[in-house]
Amino acid sequence: MKTKKLNSTSSTDMVAAANMLNKGGVVAVPTETVYGLAANAADEDALSKIFEAKGRPANHPLIVHIADASHLTHWARDIPPQAYQLAEAFWPGPLTLLLNKQPHISSIITGGLDTIGLRNPAHPVMLELLHLTQLAVAAPSANPYKKLSPTTADQVFETLAGKIDAVLDGGPCEVGIESTILDLSSEQPTVLRPGPITASQIANVLGTPVAVPENHDVAVPGNVEAHYQPSKPMLLLSTEQLKDQLANRSDGTVCVYYSAELKDLMTDEDEVMSADKVAYAQSLYHTLYQMDQSAAQCIWLELPPSTDEWRDVHDRLNRAGSRLI
Repeated sequence: MKTKKLNSTSSTDMVAAANMLNKGGVVAVPTETVYGLAANAADEDALSKIFEAKGRPANHPLIVHIADASHLTHWARDIPPQAYQLAEAFWPGPLTLLLNKQPHISSIITGGLDTIGLRNPAHPVMLELLHLTQLAVAAPSANPYKKLSPTTADQVFETLAGKIDAVLDGGPCEVGIESTILDLSSEQPTVLRPGPITASQIANVLGTPVAVPENHDVAVPGNVEAHYQPSKPMLLLSTEQLKDQLANRSDGTVCVYYSAELKDLMTDEDEVMSADKVAYAQSLYHTLYQMDQSAAQCIWLELPPSTDEWRDVHDRLNRAGSRLI
């Protein structure tokens, strides 16, 4: 298969991408979080192509992207009022709602579960595609399974060319971290995957506590122990640990850090990150991808602050690397 490069600034290319999706193709598309591997959520053959391209296990559920909250009832049943409260507050945006699925929904989407993840994405290109196709699309991150999520079209093309129909370039992703997944299928609202929308933000809207378990065994996207990984080994270090280790590092080690106090200890090959959480998250996957493409043999990363705001970043890093004990 020859993978086409399309550009979202071209109306012709946008129509071409929409036609591919309507014909059962798989197209990598931009969202505000990361690039997604989109296919018609009502077409089982198209959905199967996503799993094949990614090398993703069949029991790993997909998130369905819808044009707005009015489409919820087609996909989900017994929808609590909380879902509409949160859609009003955060959609379009990086919040996925886990709800009880309608009986007619394919088990391919849900990984055989009775629940379905739904979200209304904020990226204008993705929203335009939903309008052009009149479809809902499944769109997991456009990366080989367990590897770094892509935040640029070039990264998608370099890792999935020959396995999908096209890559639609919509520029770098604005958020850079996958959506928050909130379970509303039972009485207690529960964050099953931390993301840009925090538990405290959700609780403020709902006026009720939101559970945030440190670990759980619910099958949702991203909930495997090893995930979002660069190909090279990555060691996660506190600021003090990194200071101590720098004197002993080899030539094959590159550092990713954010603390200003470490700047004078670093080399030109090392990468400094923003201390601002939003900017840090936006550039994280792209930075790690660049480090992966470098001549370095391993990556040392300074862990960012351990606050609720940074919970999603820590979740991704803990699945991508190992800690120095």
